[in-house]
Amino acid sequence: MTEPDRPLVRESFVLSAPGPNEVTVRVVGCGVCHTDIGFLHGGVRTNHALPLALGHEISGEVVEAGEGAETWLNKPVVVPAVLPCGECDFCHAGRENACRKQMMPGNDFHGGFGSHITMPAKWLVDASNLPEELSFADVSVLADAISTPYQAAVRANVQSGDTVIVIGSGGIGSFGIQIAAAMGANVIAIDIDDAKLERAMKYGAKGTLNTRRMESGVARKAVKAKVKELDLPPFGHKVLEMSGTPVGQELAWSLLSFAGVVGIVGFCLDRIPIRLSNLMAFDADAFGNWGCRPQLYTPALDLVREGKIQILPFVRHFPMDSINDVLQDVQAHKISERPILLP
Repeated sequence: MTEPDRPLVRESFVLSAPGPNEVTVRVVGCGVCHTDIGFLHGGVRTNHALPLALGHEISGEVVEAGEGAETWLNKPVVVPAVLPCGECDFCHAGRENACRKQMMPGNDFHGGFGSHITMPAKWLVDASNLPEELSFADVSVLADAISTPYQAAVRANVQSGDTVIVIGSGGIGSFGIQIAAAMGANVIAIDIDDAKLERAMKYGAKGTLNTRRMESGVARKAVKAKVKELDLPPFGHKVLEMSGTPVGQELAWSLLSFAGVVGIVGFCLDRIPIRLSNLMAFDADAFGNWGCRPQLYTPALDLVREGKIQILPFVRHFPMDSINDVLQDVQAHKISERPILLP
């Protein structure tokens, strides 16, 4: 990849052999995330100096294994988007995503917008025993689009009967809606796209609301009206912000309720004004969610295996050679599904 304002280029390279406890993965599919767009056009810097192959939603097959990793050879796998060290105080405390030595494909080392990657085997996820209709490429989105909202739902302690409000019904939100519904929650999906909201109603949402052109106060009242319309409790709501927009984040904070929870899952560089004292006044909780602990990938994938999370209606395959056009179309919001690039 060259500088963000220049065309992407193709480069050949010599793949290094895996060392002890490392593997080489042949990329089968790699999802396109808005984080990739942030790296390319949004001013977000990669940890590894450019040029760098982006892509952190990777599924593939282990084609070579170093000493200590031989059991992974020839297995279908998903590569977690966050690879913690597993040894530091954060990791020992169960907060692997705050690990200061963590590595991310397509950020700290070459990612999945290529043919192969060499990486530590420690956190690989076994992607075997998938439903017949799914290919290994399809489950590449587990690495972020599914696992990230799964961890957010776990951290919000979503329980059966809860009211969960998901702001943003796109690449991550569409799976967040399904996950919360699979946990027994009553889900309200919020977006500015009627097509996405119509789709959300087919896959887990109990109600939807289009907040396009609504000011924050008006949108807040509209959400409260929707809660009442659905005969749900007026308090204890679990609001998961997955749009990654300042408007969405402002709305999420305004929806904080008594004994409620706000989880910030989407990312943007903008700052928004909030009143932190609402947390105290409402005896409420708030958290940020960065990726997903590798330990949660398998239970998230089990929801796919059990048919509780549908992938195919929310993804679309493209050849890797079309990456330039795909990235441009994602940035322009011309693709409603999660693009998966196939080398």
